[in-house]
Amino acid sequence: MDAPDLAIIRATLSAERARLAAEIGEAIVAPSQMTYGSQAAAASQVFEQQRDLALRDRATAQLALVDDALKRLDDGSYGTCVRCGQPIAPARLEALPWAASCITCQAEIDRGRR
Repeated sequence: MDAPDLAIIRATLSAERARLAAEIGEAIVAPSQMTYGSQAAAASQVFEQQRDLALRDRATAQLALVDDALKRLDDGSYGTCVRCGQPIAPARLEALPWAASCITCQAEIDRGRR
């Protein structure tokens, strides 16, 4: 497979970064004051707020991964596994341009073998 086009990768990562930053910047609506008889509505509002907070946390974590990938592009280490130093498969980078680990190392990380 050909070497990845770093300009396309940078553009993809930059677009993802902008999307995530916008998502993080969206206001989360606080539940309104509960009135008598509106416990179900209040519970729904609290659930939605908790869901939105969890999604914001996920977006924040994803943004950190994207920022790290952009740093690796800048320092020339993009496409190299941060754990073992071997090249990351181009297909993996195409699917997850922010991937920092090769598939073998990522599987070990996911199993808890840091």
